[in-house]
This record gives sequence, structure tokens and C-alpha cells, in this order.
Amino acid sequence: MNGSDRRTDAACPRPAARDSLYTPVRVVDLDLDEPSGLRSPGGLGADDPAGRVLALVRLHGHPLGLVTATGTTGDTAALCRALVDAAHRELRVPALSTATPAARPSRVGRARVPAGPTTVSVIVCTRDREAMLPRCLDSVLAAVHPDDEVILVDNAPTTRATEDLVRSRYGDRIRYVREPLPGLSRARNRGLSLARGEICAFTDDDAVPDTHWVDALVETFRSDDRIACVTGLVLPAELDTEAQFVLEQYSGPARGFATRSWTLREPLEDPLDRFSTGRFGMGANMAFRTGVLRAVGGFDPATGTGTPARGGEDLLAFLQVLTAGHTVTYQPNALVWHRHRRSMEELAHQVSGFGIGFGAYLTAAVAHQPRLLAGILRLLPYGLWRWHRSHRPDARLRSGVTDQVLRDLRRRERRGLAVGPFRYLRTVRQQRRTRTGGRPS
Repeated sequence: MNGSDRRTDAACPRPAARDSLYTPVRVVDLDLDEPSGLRSPGGLGADDPAGRVLALVRLHGHPLGLVTATGTTGDTAALCRALVDAAHRELRVPALSTATPAARPSRVGRARVPAGPTTVSVIVCTRDREAMLPRCLDSVLAAVHPDDEVILVDNAPTTRATEDLVRSRYGDRIRYVREPLPGLSRARNRGLSLARGEICAFTDDDAVPDTHWVDALVETFRSDDRIACVTGLVLPAELDTEAQFVLEQYSGPARGFATRSWTLREPLEDPLDRFSTGRFGMGANMAFRTGVLRAVGGFDPATGTGTPARGGEDLLAFLQVLTAGHTVTYQPNALVWHRHRRSMEELAHQVSGFGIGFGAYLTAAVAHQPRLLAGILRLLPYGLWRWHRSHRPDARLRSGVTDQVLRDLRRRERRGLAVGPFRYLRTVRQQRRTRTGGRPS
């Protein structure tokens, strides 16, 4: 039972000698259509990667899986051959003759098929991160169509730096709005209130969407009018630091490379799926039919980063859509690369937030729908057991991460889970006092 936007309060302990032992892992993108060309996350050319390399392998743009190899400076061709060999050895690669390139999301597909939603509002929320923002916004603009819109919500900024950056660099290509009250849910709700698109897609300022991200989301919505929420694949954009590497180990393998759907119109394959909505996806890569998200109330402002609850707003939105009778679909073709926190201190804080956010989410779910309490209590012991088993390192990158470090992170997340309900209730009380001018309510 995992939380979403994962975060703890003290630094994660580690042996001092590990600082000098970790060597960066280069992340690259390889399409078997062009096996001699490696690209960096976000579509840029890869400049002769050396050392350990983690590659996303695609065929005709479709992600197939991850493989590793070791590169040597000046011999990119040998590295490409090693990655291709690893892909055919470790992954299920369809025959080139049977995998049609036409299946790749099309940049003109929306214009050719009149049925279904076509316009998208991409909403990016940020706060005082103007240094990393351009890479995110450049990638978003490369993924949208002319009829789409991009909304940047500046959440309780402390300076005008973000506004100045957006207005000078992007002009009217990005709609800048300010949300003065802190909290990611408030910022997302602000963007939602302004969205003109039939679909609203959300990503974070530390993410780099793939070129075909928006098209893959749209095509998934159009495949079934019962789908009201689509999430996608999230992979690391970089593994430059030990903390980024450890997070991949702690979180385990990605959600997978196969499309999946969840609905309450038929029995769920796993009863935990109803509440463990972190399996569906995460806030850095999610999209909704705009009307449906508005109908379920948007995001609970007492959850999310920027509040004592620290997270859970995305999980609650998934649950609200599911219990309203709609379908939630995970589509790996909708790919976003994520830039993880770089220091062990930030990682420790993040993992603690996973637990706090998940506990807050469960409490918020009961607050919104009290009838869910019995089901949550019945499944909680099984869910905790499954959560413990799920934190098993990814074998592709196992070396170099001690079991003690991972155990320390698990303890932090468990402690966070225990205080999550109290953090949510504390946030609700704070927001009520604000609305009533400090008087008890």
C-alpha cells in the first residue's frame, strides 16, 4: 500500500564510505527502430555515455522495458550492441515484422478522428523552482498541439522570478497564474478552475514529459468513453547521485510496461486495488476528463505537498473517480521522466512523506465517504503485509545499496503512515480556522 509523491524529517543514515563508492548511472532512451542511436530522457541526443548505463528500450516508440550495460568512452556503437543484445535476451521483443509502427501515438491522429475528446489543458504547478522549470516547460510545449493550452500555476511564490521567467521566455504560449495560498492541491484546483480543455493533464516542475505524452493520453481516453482518468509510466531522468539511485531501489520496479485498467463495475483482480490507488499512478503523470474531475470536487485542499498532510491528493482523486463509477487506466505509452531528489537528506524527507501522505489519504477517503471505513479496516493488515513485501530492490541495479539503508527508509515510511491521519485532521482544522478568521468551528 504505497503512497504517492514520496518524502522524512531527518537525514537517512548511511555509511560514510559510500559517498566515494557510488558511481553515476547514465539513463538513456533506445528505440530498436534505430538501434545505433541513444537519446537522453526528454529527446536530446546522448553524448557518448560511459560507465553503467540504464536504458529504456522501445519498439516503434512503445516502451518494452529496462536493461543495463556498461559503456566505454569513445565506443558508443559497442554500447548500443550490448543494450540491444540485453533487450532481446531479457525482454519480450515482438518481431519487427509483426509490430507495426502505425501503433505509435500520432501527432496528427486527433485531427483525423472526429470522435472523442481532443483538447487538452496541461497544468504544471511550481514554487520557487525557476532553475529547473525551463526543461519541464520546453518538453510540455513539444508535446502539445496548437489547440491545447499550458497553464503554469505559481504556488505562493516568495519572489517574482518564476513569473519573470515565464513571461520573458514563453510569452503567450504559457498561461501564467498565481495561487497565493500554499499547497499543491490548491494550486492544482486553481489550474482546474481555469482549464478550457476537455482533458486536464498534470505534471510536476521536476518532470520531463516525453514528446508523445499528450497524444498517448488522448488516444487512451478516446479508446473508451468510460475511462475518466489516465496515468502513465514514470522513469528516472537521471541517476547521478546516490540518493536518486537509492530511491529507485526503494521504490522497486516501475508500474510496468503493459496497459491496465481498474473499474468497480466488475470484481477487482486484487481487493487492495480499491484503496491502494498508488498502484494506478502518481501525480507527476496523470490526466482526467475535466468535467469528471470537477464533478468529484477536484483535489482535497487538506492533502498534498505544502500542507502537514504532505501528500495523498492524487491517490484520493483516483479513488473518487473510481468510486464514482468510472474507469482508471494506466498507459505506459504516456511517459514522463522524473528528476528525483539529489541528496540523502531530501530522500529521507521524501520517504517519510510517502507514509504521511498515504495515511492522510486513507483518512481523507473515510472523511469523504464514511462507508469506506469498514473495507479499509478489513484490508489494512493484508495491505501492510503486501507493502512490506513490495519494497524489494530492483535486481537490475541491486549492487551498492545496503539492506540497512533500505530498512531505515521502510521504518521512516511506517512512522509516517502512523501519523498521517493526525496530520490530515490537523490540516483540516487549520484550514477551518483560516476560513472563520481564527474562531473555533
